[in-house]
Amino acid sequence: MAHNPYFSGRKISARKLKKGLKVTDLVADYFQSYNSARLNEACRLYVEKMLNPKKNVTVGLTMAGALTPAGMSGIVVSMMEKGFVDFIIATGANLYHDTHFALNYPLRKGTPQVDDTVLYKHGVVRIYDTFLTTDTLLNTDKWTQKILLDPKAPKGAISSSEFHNYLGKRLLQDAPNPEISILAQAARYNIPVYTSSPGDSTYGMDLATFNKSVYKELIRDGSIDLHINPNLDVKETAAIVMGAEENGVILLGGGSPKNFYLQTQPFLWECLGVEKGGHDYFIQITMDSPQWGGLSGATPSEAVSWGKINPEELQNTVVVYSDTTLAAPILFSYAMDKARPRKKKNLYLKRSKLMYALDKEFKKKPLNWTADELYKKHQN
Repeated sequence: MAHNPYFSGRKISARKLKKGLKVTDLVADYFQSYNSARLNEACRLYVEKMLNPKKNVTVGLTMAGALTPAGMSGIVVSMMEKGFVDFIIATGANLYHDTHFALNYPLRKGTPQVDDTVLYKHGVVRIYDTFLTTDTLLNTDKWTQKILLDPKAPKGAISSSEFHNYLGKRLLQDAPNPEISILAQAARYNIPVYTSSPGDSTYGMDLATFNKSVYKELIRDGSIDLHINPNLDVKETAAIVMGAEENGVILLGGGSPKNFYLQTQPFLWECLGVEKGGHDYFIQITMDSPQWGGLSGATPSEAVSWGKINPEELQNTVVVYSDTTLAAPILFSYAMDKARPRKKKNLYLKRSKLMYALDKEFKKKPLNWTADELYKKHQN
């Protein structure tokens, strides 16, 4: 029979299950088709290329959706401990709810088949089938406001990485369970943590509550002179990407954190005139499909058109269509078993150096034509 190039892939095997099956064997031997095959590909891409000790890939992790309330902080911490994640971009809500676990304020298994007006009367807040109480919210806010009003708290306009580093250090100092907290362990391992929408969470609400620039005369018992400057986040994340030999990302969900990571490349080439070529590795776990036009479902091939993904590295991209709470533990367990620990990059401590390099590179470039035209128009 003549060789058929369209029928040369790996043979699909119908294997029986065996007792004591390891996650790595499950992925390698049983995840053969459809989205199980995509998860197989994601696992191998993460371990064999992104975490390859012969390469020097800076790995970003983005987190959207209510992941930490589902108890996923611990598995992310496991990746941080091994040096498998170098910086994080998350929704503020994920970081706020991460703090409950550090402070030992409980979340409990609930049910979506419930009357929410009854929950409201009993002081219970629902995230689908996960319950927490208003006491948990208020106690977390009380702790947050206390440390923000501390004279040792940072002042003025800071990046969200500085804000989260301060929270993490205080959790290391104050919290009974810092070992399972993303924020606490990020502070321990000098991993910068960003949020793309600092006002869109209770941490943002807490910052606004006592900020004298917001309430001025209404605050009598104390105020804070602290706010997050998103411009610093845009520059810091782009500086990290510019300074990396290769860049890769694991996107848990989509949303604003996904774009905030991916936009680092357009910021470099479109706004600063610095050609990096696009990101090199891309793994996304999502349940969003592309035909609706939303960023959460946008494919890596679409991202090529924006200069976000390196077109020569499109083979190093995988989209897994799955619930993150199902697929991410498998991906990370596979990495724990297969990859060797990496030396931590300590990027939080290198931010000033990276920002200096970014500014120095920008100063070499002329203004792009749009900025130049606007400048001339303003002068006239």
